[in-house]
Amino acid sequence: MVAILCSIPRDWYARRFVETHVDHFVFKPLPIPRPPRSDGRWQRTAAVAGRLASPDQRFTTWTKATGGEHGSVPEDEKQDMVAELEALAARLYGLTELQFVHVFETFHERWNYDTRLKAVRRHFHAWASRS
Repeated sequence: MVAILCSIPRDWYARRFVETHVDHFVFKPLPIPRPPRSDGRWQRTAAVAGRLASPDQRFTTWTKATGGEHGSVPEDEKQDMVAELEALAARLYGLTELQFVHVFETFHERWNYDTRLKAVRRHFHAWASRS
């Protein structure tokens, strides 16, 4: 759930309705994908989010539940995992490639998104055959 709530597709959608203040009445109707727990995209999202949120052994129980492990993640690997989460969120929301590219292009004015979008696209394509 945290991975989806922190994703660019969900944030982009929320920004269509909110500029500065989010309350219960705004937050509750925001769409959240709810795939079956057997969905490989859901399972991978939980594992990657759990790994990124588990920097040390205090999170051992949680990472076992998500099928991951704990410990620090090298920065390049971390950025790749974040890109995969963005691609998974786009897939879980049912976005086409053109739609999620539009999300990146219109997310922030003067945002240099090219490198990140390229990484997300790579994962988006990789998950096409597994969706």
